[in-house]
Amino acid sequence: MKITFINPPQTNSKYKFLGVVAPSLGIGYMAAVLEKNGYDVDVIDASALELTYDEIGEEILKRDPDIVSISALTPTIGVALDSADKIKQVKPDTVVVLGGYHPTFEYKSVLEEESVDVVVRGEGEYTLLELVQTIEKHGDLKTVQGLAFHDENDGSLVLTPDRPVVQDLDELPFPAFHLFPMEKYRILNITTNVATIITTRGCPMQCSFCSSAALHGNKLRRRSYSNVVDEIQMRLLEENIDTIAFMDDTFTLNKRFVYDFCREIKRRNLKFWWGCTSRVDTLDEELLQTMKDAGCITIFIGVESADQQTLDKMNKNITVAKTENAFKLARKVGIRTIASCVIGMPEDTRSSIQRTIDYVKKLNPNYALYSLATPYPGTRFYNETFKKNLISITDWSKYTLLNPVLETVDCTSKELRSIQKKAFLKFYLRPTYLIRQVSQDGFVLLKTILSVSKTILKKQTNGNTDYNKTNVNKGK
Repeated sequence: MKITFINPPQTNSKYKFLGVVAPSLGIGYMAAVLEKNGYDVDVIDASALELTYDEIGEEILKRDPDIVSISALTPTIGVALDSADKIKQVKPDTVVVLGGYHPTFEYKSVLEEESVDVVVRGEGEYTLLELVQTIEKHGDLKTVQGLAFHDENDGSLVLTPDRPVVQDLDELPFPAFHLFPMEKYRILNITTNVATIITTRGCPMQCSFCSSAALHGNKLRRRSYSNVVDEIQMRLLEENIDTIAFMDDTFTLNKRFVYDFCREIKRRNLKFWWGCTSRVDTLDEELLQTMKDAGCITIFIGVESADQQTLDKMNKNITVAKTENAFKLARKVGIRTIASCVIGMPEDTRSSIQRTIDYVKKLNPNYALYSLATPYPGTRFYNETFKKNLISITDWSKYTLLNPVLETVDCTSKELRSIQKKAFLKFYLRPTYLIRQVSQDGFVLLKTILSVSKTILKKQTNGNTDYNKTNVNKGK
């Protein structure tokens, strides 16, 4: 059998916002597992290639797959379903499978779309493999763990038992990035040979808004540092990669791992640039210096809020003082920082939002993200806001962190969007900021600033709006 993976068109992701377009890890791992088991696999990254739906249809006719697997996040579920519709139009007998964060938690509403045959819930590597094997043998899908679909006899919803998560991450083959258009990926709008790598799954921190822990669980599972460095070495030698983006929720959660990892990189004399995510309570000067010496150039840090009560309600378990210290240390060592904060939580006021905006400036990061509070399905935050009837927007394509879907005690959705626009523009258009960053990053920064400004000022586009407006709450 032949299986084609599709990463659907994306225009509003928080990564594209900063000029970051990178290969999908989830698709990479699933494709690698299928290849390892002898299947013919390819990938259509419609986001990186900027394909239209007609072009996706043409690619499907050209490749002629038996099964198409589409990955979807909440803001991309509409375009994922539009892609599924196009596949069924051009090749009706194709089995269309949807997986990813949104289908995992909203499988009921997703399966109401006629173009979707099966939903893979949770971690997809072995669920999809067993699904393909079962279809190939004309077996019973009810025997495959981790699926949702409609019974072909009576149309009833079938939910098979949850599949246990992968415990030994070292057993997974490295993501099949040779199937991706690697020349199309970029960071800060600079085309570069970038690969995404993840060293952990699961997160014990339990932040209320995090969908990653909801999908992968609260128990941290970690690859060995030698396995991670083996993958890096392979990518440097065989794929000419020069930049690595670590996509862990918190790369620095285990300091011993980071020290071992950095030491192994230097022992093997591997030269590349890399960036990662972190929490302020996991950083100290020695660790940051060790990371920089091993090639780390950027850290993405969740600041979230300048209000301690808000941080506590998010279950963030950090303090404002620790945040200030982390940014101070990163500047001292010379690692770029991206400060990410959340504005528009239900309890936020104009004054508390302004304090957070001012606070981010005070931290003096190299880049800043002012995300609007967005409750994603599967999270505690979503469940709480759904029960309290606080969700004012019922269009999934608006769940991009750049569109307000909630209102606060004294801010309307329209006001929140205006506040966010001003926060971005005032941060990035400061003369002192521009002079500092151009001296550090060169004039490519101006291209990034232009991209940021265009994204902030433009009206957000929708995908499959009929689905978004009518089905946003049907999964509950």
